[in-house]
Amino acid sequence: MKIAILSTNPKLYSTKRLAEAIRTHGHQAVVINHALCHVMIEEEKPVILYRSKIIEGIDAIIPRIGASLTDYGCAVVRQFEMMKVFTTVKSQAIMRSRNKLRSLQILSKAGVQIPKTVFANQTKDIDKLIGLVGGPPVIIKLLEGTQGVGVMLAESEMAAKSTIEAFYGLKTNVLVQEYIAESGGADIRAFVVGNKVVAAMKRQGKPTEFRSNLHRGGRATAITLTPQEEKAALQAAKALGLRVAGVDMIQSNRGPMIMEVNSSPGLEGIEKITGVNVAALIVAFIEDKIPADENDTIGV
Repeated sequence: MKIAILSTNPKLYSTKRLAEAIRTHGHQAVVINHALCHVMIEEEKPVILYRSKIIEGIDAIIPRIGASLTDYGCAVVRQFEMMKVFTTVKSQAIMRSRNKLRSLQILSKAGVQIPKTVFANQTKDIDKLIGLVGGPPVIIKLLEGTQGVGVMLAESEMAAKSTIEAFYGLKTNVLVQEYIAESGGADIRAFVVGNKVVAAMKRQGKPTEFRSNLHRGGRATAITLTPQEEKAALQAAKALGLRVAGVDMIQSNRGPMIMEVNSSPGLEGIEKITGVNVAALIVAFIEDKIPADENDTIGV
């Protein structure tokens, strides 16, 4: 098979590991910079041009779409879908997961436990918003953001008001979310491939940092999920239509709570911490899934 990795940087750890795994499994690996692709739309003739040449002969793609290129990247993925090329992550699922409000609405409808969250379009009821989620303190999140960027902790009502008002003044909408104190600045990343959790790690933020992201100096250890945590991770990925995902959850007094589901989760942290060859498992998933993809119910 000829498998393409959609990535803007072939030197990234995740891109290199996936290419290596593809070749190890006896397939041809190509890296395509989706930012340089051109989509040509014509009746019953979907075409993608890359470096002025028509892309042909691709059996499957592994999208690695960065947050800053979500819309354009998803248009390219969607074009591949129209060309009947298998994709590990569908364009619609990427779009769902990238918008925090939309993803939380979908998770809530599917019965997935999430922290209490409020979204509003005006500032006059800020006091009520903060009270509705049991604060202060409260978490304030931008609708889009990765690696902990755009996530703030407001420890007092005054700090929360000032932050929310500042964002509204910039015409930027935010989510106000309850703060789960008992999580102790730690969270769990579960890596889902297909219908299985293939690896998991617990991340602990620095003493002065409520965010546990490894990019923000957090440390991690490999763990085995409880049955309840594994069920929550699989339920969340399925609700968003993600066949490959990084599911972030926290442990609360009410059980595991899903914080976010990442459609392009990095491989470096999870592979180095757990020792699991996640890249190889993604390629194996492609090999197993392609013959059955015609029955896939996740639409474009």
